[in-house]
Amino acid sequence: MAIPGYDSSNVAEYTLESAGARVAVVAGVVPDEFGLAKSSREPPVDALADPVDLVALDELKAVEAVRIAMVYDPSRLPPGASPTDVAVAVETDDGWEPLESTVDLEETTVTAVLNDRPPGSTVVAGYDDRDDANAEPIE
Repeated sequence: MAIPGYDSSNVAEYTLESAGARVAVVAGVVPDEFGLAKSSREPPVDALADPVDLVALDELKAVEAVRIAMVYDPSRLPPGASPTDVAVAVETDDGWEPLESTVDLEETTVTAVLNDRPPGSTVVAGYDDRDDANAEPIE
């Protein structure tokens, strides 16, 4: 899982097949403990997949890029929702925050690429209705 603009030999990759989640990291220090695990957190109402924890996220040092990719279930989209209204969301102190994401409709995956670590360690693929003026973001 390449990160555009980075040499693949500098990218540390982790996969959690059972949750359909992958993360790739370019950082000065990636601890041995870093990886993915199924989360015990309750998923948000708009979740299209099970939440996943980024283990030892705070131990990453000198982060240049993080790419999070998750498989999602399009049948869980609300009626009338666009199949592109999907985002990787991260749990913060203020709730679930959708990240700028790209959807691959053929692979039913959603990917977020960040230039720093995400603002929380639990992520999920979810319905992103931020473009709907009357809708709340991923809750």
